[in-house]
Amino acid sequence: MKILALDLGDKRIGVAVSQLGGALALPDGVITRRNWSQVITEIRARLDAVQADRIVVGLPLRMDGTEGSAAAAARKFVLQLQAAVSVPVDVQDERLSTAEAERSLIAADMRRRRRRAVRDAVAAAIMLQTYLDRRR
Repeated sequence: MKILALDLGDKRIGVAVSQLGGALALPDGVITRRNWSQVITEIRARLDAVQADRIVVGLPLRMDGTEGSAAAAARKFVLQLQAAVSVPVDVQDERLSTAEAERSLIAADMRRRRRRAVRDAVAAAIMLQTYLDRRR
């Protein structure tokens, strides 16, 4: 089973894909967000390209586990995405995934400009790995 993961952001959407039979999550770039229609078109193209069986969207919960306006917006996007694709769409708590991605990229001594370009994809991979581990 292959899974496409999305870490929604205001400007960029991080993308990750599961590999090795659904055991390992790897970053797979970003989608620059201009409008939701364009984002869904790009997601459908990536879905076809990697032949994913499922999509997982990061759900930005508050630190206390409750849902705020960002989570509501993510859930609204999930409904739009479900109407546009033929595979199941799940959500996964993505609290601190971007902060963890930033820390790991700093530890790898990556320059700030390069970190900005890959941080969202790494955050999507962290969130997807959590999803994969939870399913096992």
